[in-house]
Amino acid sequence: MYILIVEDSDDLAANIGEYCEERGDIVDYAADGLTGLHLAAVNRYDVLVLDLSLPGLDGLSLCERLRLDAGNNVPILMLTARDTLNDRLTGFETGADDYVTKPFSLPELHMRLKALVRRAAGASEQLSVADLVFDTRSLIVRRGGRRLELTPTGMRMLELLMRASPAVVRTTTVERAVWGDDPPDSEAALRGHIHQLRGIIDKPFPQKLLKTVHGIGYRLADDDKL
Repeated sequence: MYILIVEDSDDLAANIGEYCEERGDIVDYAADGLTGLHLAAVNRYDVLVLDLSLPGLDGLSLCERLRLDAGNNVPILMLTARDTLNDRLTGFETGADDYVTKPFSLPELHMRLKALVRRAAGASEQLSVADLVFDTRSLIVRRGGRRLELTPTGMRMLELLMRASPAVVRTTTVERAVWGDDPPDSEAALRGHIHQLRGIIDKPFPQKLLKTVHGIGYRLADDDKL
């Protein structure tokens, strides 16, 4: 599993991470909510371990922003020292998938993470904008019922734009989706990928969905419905 642990206790985060890594998982860490939100938005994790009490941005707000603003459906297991019904209900209402109170058993935590990942893998998710549909499980893209062939880079960009639709995605965010933390010096490379994507999803069709917002970024939207 590719896991993000968002926990401000270094000792607890290290204990969870070491236990998971010993079982073959890959782990990233964030010690505050804003860093956790950034990492979760730019990387494709299998599951998040999210503390409720965090500096900068608390766990509930992070979860809510990830679900509503970023449209990110990564499974989230929330950690908290609280154990009241209202706290659990609030966590689930903001988008958490499971809830563990401290102290907890590391084997149980790991079992719960694996269960969340299995559940997510079994659920097919379809993103749609107008007549453009992307099945994120099968990686099949269709428009108007016609199957489109995209490169892996094209699929990453398309998923990012469809999840954000109809909002604008900044150029730097698209670059991170393509090249991670090592983008090229020139924007020409990204423009080339955008041109290729536009040629596949827009050129053969009368309605154009992919727009360039000059000086800012790109958006994928059905403007007829705005």
